[in-house]
Amino acid sequence: MDATSDEPPTSAVLLDKGHFSQVIFNNVEKFYVPGGDVTCYYTLTQNIVPRGKDWVGIFRVGWKTTREYYTFMWAPRPSNVHGDTAVQQQIQFKAYYLPKDDEYYQFCYIDQDGMIRGASVPFQFRAETEDDILVVTTQGEVEEIELQNKNLLKENEELQANCASLQKQNRDLQEELKKTQELQNALESLRSSTEKLELELNSLRKENKHLKELNECREAELHQFREEIQNVTSEKEHLETKLKTALDHVDHLQSQLLNREKEIEDLVHVDQDKTKQCESLKEENNQLCVTITQKEEQKKELKHCLEHLRGTEANLTFRLQNEQQQKSDLMKELEEQRHLFQNLQAAKKESDEKNQKLRKENDSLLRRLSKTRGPSSSSVVSQANASVPTREIKGFVFRNPYHGENTWHSDSVRKCPVCNDVFPDDIDIRDYEAHVQSHLLECPVCNETFITSCQQVFDDHMYCHSLE
Repeated sequence: MDATSDEPPTSAVLLDKGHFSQVIFNNVEKFYVPGGDVTCYYTLTQNIVPRGKDWVGIFRVGWKTTREYYTFMWAPRPSNVHGDTAVQQQIQFKAYYLPKDDEYYQFCYIDQDGMIRGASVPFQFRAETEDDILVVTTQGEVEEIELQNKNLLKENEELQANCASLQKQNRDLQEELKKTQELQNALESLRSSTEKLELELNSLRKENKHLKELNECREAELHQFREEIQNVTSEKEHLETKLKTALDHVDHLQSQLLNREKEIEDLVHVDQDKTKQCESLKEENNQLCVTITQKEEQKKELKHCLEHLRGTEANLTFRLQNEQQQKSDLMKELEEQRHLFQNLQAAKKESDEKNQKLRKENDSLLRRLSKTRGPSSSSVVSQANASVPTREIKGFVFRNPYHGENTWHSDSVRKCPVCNDVFPDDIDIRDYEAHVQSHLLECPVCNETFITSCQQVFDDHMYCHSLE
């Protein structure tokens, strides 16, 4: 039984591994009377440094390790711990904790590492008896005692041999114990690593769960983006259909404009039959030149407007690919195009009315001229006009407006069939052709020719070739 509730530090070291001479027990009685306190006296030599967990235990004789103590008391630390002289100490064991049998016991000093530092001679706990009185024995009894001693010595030798074998077994067990401890340490390290791995696994599981949740959110967002892309694509196709319809309408209006230009060319051919000697018509011709100049300025403004419309159309096409909201802007630009085209039609109509008025005035002047000069002069003029050779200009996409009937001003002016610019007759034919060619765009694939004012049609034509 223990003297205190705390367990002392012990060891599995054998008897021959201790240092029994570092602590010397003094005044140890052969026996102590049961029921009384026992005071243990001992001396700490200079070879030992006492520590706080040193203790003194009572062991039954024959013990093998320090774990086999019967009771113990904590050893008090002396005031001069690191002194060079021996120190006398004492401990009192209470009677309640002492053994009650008559076996042999001894005091042992154990340090805090569980190692033996000193042991006393054996003693007993028994009352004083008559056996302790000197008794005179006979020779036969002495011989019997010697025989018993011999038997005891023989038994002692056998016990020593058994003790040696037991010590060997103990060493083997100590080695196995070391291996077992090493295995236990390895097992503890494996357990700690297993716990760490389990913690990492739990964290990875949580992270995996979080990633799955994020993946689900991303998939939902991706599905929403796909739906938005499909809506934008459908809206784009719808707007492209509307744009194609508008372009077809513009092409139709351009064809109508070409027809009107052909009609104007026919009217010009009719005007070429008029005589150049009419001085009164010169003033009208000057007025016509002023009107044509105004028309050129108007056409330039219209060209500028058309280029602006093309730019806005390209911007609308680009915005259509990115934002659904720009649909209203595209519709607004289309309304502006329709308004500008209506303005063009109004200007064209106004120019047609002016041309009609000029034709009527020319007809009236011709009638007046024919009445004043008679039929002979008109025949002479027609013969003179017939003698003028017709010039062909090669490389025109449209037919030559000056080829065919010769009018009174065919020798003095040239007119561009695209922009209606008027040139004098003495201009170099190459300059005139270069001017006309500047209004034309030629496809490098199929050699088809387009007017520069129809740049969008030319771009769509080239885009169709790129799709092939």
